[in-house]
Amino acid sequence: MGDSGLKRGGEGLERRDLFKLGAAAAAGLLAERLGAKEPAPAETRTPMQLPLETMPTRNLGRTGHRVGIFSLGGQAAVEQPNNEAVAVPIIERALDLGVNYLDTSARYGGEARWSEQYVGKVMKRRRNEVFLATKTHDRSRDGSLKILEKSLQLLQTDHVDLWQLHAMSTMEDVEKVCAKGGALEAFQLAREQKMVRFLGLSGHTDPEVLAEAIRRFPFDCVLMAFNAADPHHLPFKKDLLPLAVEKEMGIIGMKIPARGRLLSTWTPPPPEQQRGPVKVTRPGTLTIREAIRYVLSHPVSTVILGVDSIAQLEENVAIARAFTPLSAAQMTALEAKAEPVARQAMWFKRW
Repeated sequence: MGDSGLKRGGEGLERRDLFKLGAAAAAGLLAERLGAKEPAPAETRTPMQLPLETMPTRNLGRTGHRVGIFSLGGQAAVEQPNNEAVAVPIIERALDLGVNYLDTSARYGGEARWSEQYVGKVMKRRRNEVFLATKTHDRSRDGSLKILEKSLQLLQTDHVDLWQLHAMSTMEDVEKVCAKGGALEAFQLAREQKMVRFLGLSGHTDPEVLAEAIRRFPFDCVLMAFNAADPHHLPFKKDLLPLAVEKEMGIIGMKIPARGRLLSTWTPPPPEQQRGPVKVTRPGTLTIREAIRYVLSHPVSTVILGVDSIAQLEENVAIARAFTPLSAAQMTALEAKAEPVARQAMWFKRW
């Protein structure tokens, strides 16, 4: 992953070494391998770096961007209709706290695309402070270009840093985007015309779908669902994570607390108010600190979380600032702790 040392062969991290990271973490080596470094001296910092002095950073793959290990997701309060009074201050506060990666999508907030709207109100004034990512859910060239045009308008910018294929769930999705007239033609054109800088993909359902797409096209980044329950069903950790490391991609973790379903503090709403086929009747088993530390103890670049309030945002940033890697034994213990709620914590996977 760029100059972080996660490279093939030589002194870098080979694929077979990936799961020795727990032991390395115990010896204090994980931060070094993941590209952590001390804040730059004041006289060498750029304005964009100034807020990052207490936020650990890692390489976002080969993009050259040093990303804070906590990033703001574009869901939760940031996708709710007519919620500008809550959403915009959350985004502003995130940037103030050193968050330098924002994730959104053309699908967040329904047809009105509320998430992109709210992010755009901040980008109008603070665009140069963040690495901005959005997504297309259309699998065609023309449909994706139309979505991108609207995204740029709503985000109030002339380019996004990362444009991603949203929710790649089936092998049929892979075939469609790779076909003549497929979305990958839009991706290449958009990059040539400097409407986007880097290209990526995201997925929640099946790690093999993302792996197949990565083998066919040299994406720069992958956004993958990953939490402490992951090893118990269709694990993204087993093969997809090593593949992304091997390809030196930026790796962004999502679904860290599984929209709260992994957390012991979560109170399940009535079943009729729950999205998806998996209805939940019990809280989770982990704290938010355990959930975040687990994922950050793997070779990911950053984790994205949506929040409902500034208080939640500040708690997550504080956890990231205080992050220390877990040992292999500690990670195994959290996986076991998550097992009783694995299905509810991974409702988004193919069952």
